[in-house]
Amino acid sequence: MGTIADQRVGRGARSPSTSVPVIFRIPRVRIGRPALLWWGWAAALFLLYATVSARRQALVRTTGYDLGIFEQAVRAYARLRAPVVPLRGDGFNLLGDHFHPVLAVLAPLYRAFPSPYTLLVAQAALLALAVVPLARQAARVLGRRAAHVVACGYGLSWGIASAVGFDFHEVCFAVPLVSYALEALARRSWRRAIAWAVPLLLVKEDLGLTLAAIGAYVAWRGPRRLGIAAAVLGLVGSALEFKVLMPYFNPAGTYAHAANLAPGHHSLLTTLALAPLDAVRPEVKATTLVLVFAPAALIALRSPLALIAVPTLGWRMLSTNAFHWGTAFHYTAVLMPVVFAALIDALRPYAAADDPLARRHVRASLATVAAVTLILVPSFPLAQIAHRSTWRTTPHVTAVRELLSRIPDGATVAASNRLVPQLTSRTTVALFPTFPVHWTLYSTDGPIPPPTAQWIAYDRVPPESWPYPPGPWPYPAPRQEQEYATTLARYGYVRVAEADGVSLLRRKGRREIGGRGGTRGASALVHGTAPDGHTVLSRLGQWGEAHPERISALRTSP
Repeated sequence: MGTIADQRVGRGARSPSTSVPVIFRIPRVRIGRPALLWWGWAAALFLLYATVSARRQALVRTTGYDLGIFEQAVRAYARLRAPVVPLRGDGFNLLGDHFHPVLAVLAPLYRAFPSPYTLLVAQAALLALAVVPLARQAARVLGRRAAHVVACGYGLSWGIASAVGFDFHEVCFAVPLVSYALEALARRSWRRAIAWAVPLLLVKEDLGLTLAAIGAYVAWRGPRRLGIAAAVLGLVGSALEFKVLMPYFNPAGTYAHAANLAPGHHSLLTTLALAPLDAVRPEVKATTLVLVFAPAALIALRSPLALIAVPTLGWRMLSTNAFHWGTAFHYTAVLMPVVFAALIDALRPYAAADDPLARRHVRASLATVAAVTLILVPSFPLAQIAHRSTWRTTPHVTAVRELLSRIPDGATVAASNRLVPQLTSRTTVALFPTFPVHWTLYSTDGPIPPPTAQWIAYDRVPPESWPYPPGPWPYPAPRQEQEYATTLARYGYVRVAEADGVSLLRRKGRREIGGRGGTRGASALVHGTAPDGHTVLSRLGQWGEAHPERISALRTSP
């Protein structure tokens, strides 16, 4: 028998006695060529993701919630400080919102390039990197043509597209970790799979459940003790993050998103009994469940690897937060490697069979995957790269840039949600009107504390709706207009400039607080507190309602 290279060029086998130096055989075997497939796809996807993200930032389509929040956290890490984020509230440590210490990895890069684009480019690189193990495993099991289909299907999948189209999120670190772990599982490299999965505990608190699922798979198919140990580590790690670590870092002493996990019925027993039905009601949940596996033409459901998606799908479908149920936002990104790894695993026996019908089945399946991918692309954010509006700077964007350029570096600013990421790299920013109140994310009905920042940047033009519902956020337009008018009339601000629906206000007649307060002092100033720990106005909404004359006097004092 000849070598693979010899058979491809029609040469016969060499005699065992013939000695050929290794250095002369390397070009003929072309060791490095296969890697060009998956690394070439990674490079192409990186350019696509980075371009879409960068254009969204340039066109004021990104948001303070969430790009601004994560930039403030990484900016704090880059300064060797705790991730205190003014956008989340006065003195709020972001580890009390979600547990993601992995963000500190970006600190050196951000220190060298302090910009929101740094986070967006890093996310693009991490999401693109996840295609490497998927394409490599597909080439190994199904062949090179199939690897191209898998790489394209993953790269253009709606779960990844939705993450690219909505700011930056810590889950971008989990996507390649899960992808590499799944490749190791497929190759029965059990220890390597666990090694790739363990860092998920540092990415987000719920991903310990994914580690537990991977551990359970290892216990089922491989070394039982290793799998059980990994599963226990994942469950205990997530429990500690939910019950101990996040409440410790949260100024309110609780888990910030506990309301999302509240029982949907009067008793725990009833909630558990009805959980299977609640997971598919309302119908948007069922639609999402189908769409998660649609990029793989539902074939992935044949593989037991698909079960690794259960923890993420479970908490999302049982959450009380409607944002978790649909296809927008970033919540599905971590599931896309699972879907395509399961697809490869499901087609493996057909590709290995010496049967023309089985090979035809593989080709038909991959053709269906390619067709579904192309059908779904126009409905999700990656299609924006082909939109004319993506490459055109509107008068509104020009007005935003000109007005925000008047705000000096180092200032404290209260800004509309879409304006925040334009300022976070050089100023200390909170939302205008003030949000959240008392660090509470899911309540917008109570009184709104007055702003105390040096500058206010207010955009009354309705932003693009995706991924948020149409209209302004977090308060409805009439209330935002009311708060803006009240700010001008009562809180000592003067309008400096206005253009195309964007207003720039500056505080007058007030001795600014700053200097030695650091991040805590700046956060206190933005949210209405003094850095020496005096009365926190943002926590005294009810007192302010009862004593409006005293609040007014405090706000207008020289």
